[in-house]
Amino acid sequence: MSADSHSSTHIMDITSVHAWFTIAVVSIIVTIATKVARARAVSLARRRTHQPSVAKGAPLVGVLPAILTNSLQDVICQQYSKLGSVFTLKSFGVQVTFLVGPEVSAHFFHGTESEISVADTYKITVPITGKGVGFDADNDTRNQQQRFFAEYLRPAKLRTHVLPMEYFAKWGQCGAVDLKHEVDNVLMLMASRCLLGKEVREHTHDEVCSFMLELIDGLNIVSMFFPYLPTPAHRRRDRARARLDEIFSGITRARRRSGRATGDDDDMLQALIDSRYKDGRSTTDGEVTGLLVALLFFGHHTSSTVATWTAARLLRHAEWLRAVEAEQKRLVTTTSWTAARLLRHAEWLRAAEEEQKRLVTTTRHFIDYDVVQRMDVLHRCIKEALRLHPVTPMILRRASRAFTVRTAAGDEYGVPEGRMLASPLVVNNLLPGIYRDPHAFDPDRFGPGREEDRAGGDLANTSFGAGRHACMGEGYAYLQIKVILSHLLRNFELELASPFPATENMITMRPKGEVMVKYKRRLLH
Repeated sequence: MSADSHSSTHIMDITSVHAWFTIAVVSIIVTIATKVARARAVSLARRRTHQPSVAKGAPLVGVLPAILTNSLQDVICQQYSKLGSVFTLKSFGVQVTFLVGPEVSAHFFHGTESEISVADTYKITVPITGKGVGFDADNDTRNQQQRFFAEYLRPAKLRTHVLPMEYFAKWGQCGAVDLKHEVDNVLMLMASRCLLGKEVREHTHDEVCSFMLELIDGLNIVSMFFPYLPTPAHRRRDRARARLDEIFSGITRARRRSGRATGDDDDMLQALIDSRYKDGRSTTDGEVTGLLVALLFFGHHTSSTVATWTAARLLRHAEWLRAVEAEQKRLVTTTSWTAARLLRHAEWLRAAEEEQKRLVTTTRHFIDYDVVQRMDVLHRCIKEALRLHPVTPMILRRASRAFTVRTAAGDEYGVPEGRMLASPLVVNNLLPGIYRDPHAFDPDRFGPGREEDRAGGDLANTSFGAGRHACMGEGYAYLQIKVILSHLLRNFELELASPFPATENMITMRPKGEVMVKYKRRLLH
């Protein structure tokens, strides 16, 4: 090989080494630059993403003294004004992060069960509903149990249960009643017909009604932290639950032994007895009882509370009472927070009565499902009473995974895994950015041309929940309340005889004390 060849090869080797060295250096520089950039990005993100601010409070008990001194609603409103739409309240070592307003609530309502858990936050209901059902069951079983309800609570079934209100026939020509008590009773009578069946309706109606009220009274602020503490209220709750189990399980066993012999068994009790899980397994007697109790507890409480408030509001607002009466008059010829609101506002009460008269003139003795669906004025009055008097102060969840929430102002907050979350209806329903004059009783805010809740997005009004866990009984609740108030406003002149009620407590949200109403039977022509 010539000297020139050796020289050329040597030069090529040097050039190759030089090239590889350059590539290596560039790679190292790029790697280092990338890591530096990522580190800066993470650092910047950490600076932008904050932990939600924690409200100041006393050691251990946190904000509890403030809640007991004022109210839960006042405390949440105060912290919202101080800390913004994402903040944390702390008590007895438990931290709850509040998400106020629709712009920070999307993940709360739409997150999957693996991201946002429902069951963990409602274990306090297990002493009421029992083992193996509802929030004591795994997610798959709970979803199947909800489908048992959904099959029965569909519109086709509801049509068959819109019946005349025989209950109010026992009222005299005039007098005074506690409307809250009366609504409780008539709702339980309706439940006996379409949910519980003839056995309860004919033999144990009063007993079941009394036990259900004891279950409701057994849910209080102590239950939120210590659901099994042997307080007097909890002991009454447990005794009532045991008696309901005896009653419903006894009926279930009797029906299973005899078979479905009569057409009168077209009720939710029979539907649950006949239900099957995906694996073919039948519901047990205990599950039937637990599911019935759950449906009654949540459904009865909702309908009774909203009906009473609506009535009170109508009786207080005369113009709305007249509007509802006019609607009833047109559509038909022949419940408790809602009632309270109607009775307090005479103009709205008269509006509701007018709507009732207008809607019922064509079918004096029977209100069918289609007629009820056309009661738009009454529907808006109920919806507005529910906005002002939600049946629960807040909706709870737990973060199964950490997530980030962004406010309307662009601030980001990191919510850690395991954190309890709350969407406070008592504040969300009064946000001035969504509702004009939010403290006023104004059913027209939901009417054509305004529809303030829709303008605020699909999470502006979450009184019946939203997203993956929206309440499947919303239609049934509105149906019950409309039928009761329609009958009352068409058949009686009503006047609120007691002061407009305060809220009983910030757990059940029922009207406090008696809601006394004077009545005078109308002469229907």
